[in-house]
Amino acid sequence: MDLNIRIAGEAGQGVLTTGNVLVGALAQTGLYVLSTKSYMSRIRGGLNWFDIRIADEPLFAGRQRADLLVALTDSALDALKGHVTENSVVVHDGSRIEGVIGIDLSAVAKDAGGTDIMSNTVAAGCVFGLLGYDIDLLCDFLENRFSKDSDTAAKNASCARRGAELIGEQHRGVLRPPAPADAPCGVISGAEAIGMSAAASGIKLAASYPMSPSTGVFTVLAAAADEYGIVVEQAESEIAAINMVCGAAYAGAPAMTTTSGGGFALMCEGLSLAGIMELPAVIVLAQRPGPATGLPTRTGQEDLKFAVNGGHGEFARIVIAPGTIEQAHLLTRHAIEMAHKHQTPAIILVDQYLVDMQKNLPEADNSYRPIDRCVVEAGEGYLRYALTDSGISPRAIPGGAAPIVSDSDEHTTDGHLTEDLVVRIEQVDKRLRKLDGLLAEALAPERYGPEDAETLLICWGSAYGPAREAVDLINKQGGAVASLHFAQPHPLNIEAARRAIGSPERIVCVEGNATGQFASILRQAGVIGQCDLMSRYDGLPFTGEEIARRLDK
Repeated sequence: MDLNIRIAGEAGQGVLTTGNVLVGALAQTGLYVLSTKSYMSRIRGGLNWFDIRIADEPLFAGRQRADLLVALTDSALDALKGHVTENSVVVHDGSRIEGVIGIDLSAVAKDAGGTDIMSNTVAAGCVFGLLGYDIDLLCDFLENRFSKDSDTAAKNASCARRGAELIGEQHRGVLRPPAPADAPCGVISGAEAIGMSAAASGIKLAASYPMSPSTGVFTVLAAAADEYGIVVEQAESEIAAINMVCGAAYAGAPAMTTTSGGGFALMCEGLSLAGIMELPAVIVLAQRPGPATGLPTRTGQEDLKFAVNGGHGEFARIVIAPGTIEQAHLLTRHAIEMAHKHQTPAIILVDQYLVDMQKNLPEADNSYRPIDRCVVEAGEGYLRYALTDSGISPRAIPGGAAPIVSDSDEHTTDGHLTEDLVVRIEQVDKRLRKLDGLLAEALAPERYGPEDAETLLICWGSAYGPAREAVDLINKQGGAVASLHFAQPHPLNIEAARRAIGSPERIVCVEGNATGQFASILRQAGVIGQCDLMSRYDGLPFTGEEIARRLDK
């Protein structure tokens, strides 16, 4: 059993509030819950929607069509009434259209003792009534949410009950909702997973210039600042932010910044600075469609090659692209550890779809467990950039027995700038030898589906969930499909990739960009030859149904 609930309306109408209330309350029932958002770059107006998918088994992606549509405006109804399933139910604020349940949400809220702003709580009550779930569960959640204001809590609970009552016996439970399973009650977003993992890993400075869709991670770090001892700085620009990160890293403090494509473009000089100074700068790059401002609140996978090649000059870096909220939590720590161990930048490549996604999961370990900074004491004869087989030189921080000299120019082993061309070659080669160590610890791609599958879907980043659901949908119909997900697109372990891919009859690369950037990387490395590309670049994420349908065609 699997239902998709869509709350749609204008920015400022409480779409987000209604969605978050339903996510939290439905998770308390034991259902598996996964939410996604689609919103325009407008403070007021426009068309936004919030999807809450519920099921009796784990979920990995959103869905295209809604089984229950709650339209708060006429425009939302007109735009989305064609995006519902055959047996869907549609609720409209004040509608008198045949086949649509019309309820004046604001009037109901006032009648129940609330205010206009509580009309979204009435909508949440209507949803519970249509599903046939116990309204007490929603009211208990509201009372806990507003526990500091008993009057507001009581009014919201009254509005929710009235919304459920208005549905009446005629419509109650018409959707055949899934039976509550034994799912975890705690809900977490991708942004929370990244931010809390970074805080628990010992990040001490978070410096960013807010840029959608990365701002959620930045605000999570700000909320955790007092508990974890983090200095959070809203920098005057992305250039200032990356330079602050480099300065903090030089001084020994684990540091990170959050940004999106346009901000990352401004950070490239600072990224190169981290490369030549061999600093563990960590960047959360939350992708959105470009070029330029593009679609600032939508999703895409258009910055992979930019992350791999950004910055002038040649230096090692690691690019991590988690596919799930669970991976986002685990791999954020991994990226911070790798940055410090190998003294090189780490880029955590996510997107709007993943950072805004919410899901109920077992509680993660966010206890304070700082990573090993891999810092040594600077004694007599200390050389910051000593030549080593691994490319990793001893890293000390200012304040020890020996001076720490570091320079943005090419430098000698003791850190002083030089134009000696032999030294130049030695230092470039030393820095690039770090790739050997990063490759030795490279994350293996994750396969899902039968080993002897005729068709293999190759994906990276947030395409994991939709590809996985497509595999299940196709194979239930007698197909033979598997997926292979790369959570570390760079550096790429070529031999491991070849072994994991094997020799299927057909390879299809599933990517949220127009040109097949990862497919291009795989071909350039000689990992694959001919392959098909399934791309999406309209600003919306893939779904399992879409991949299955397009693959069949």
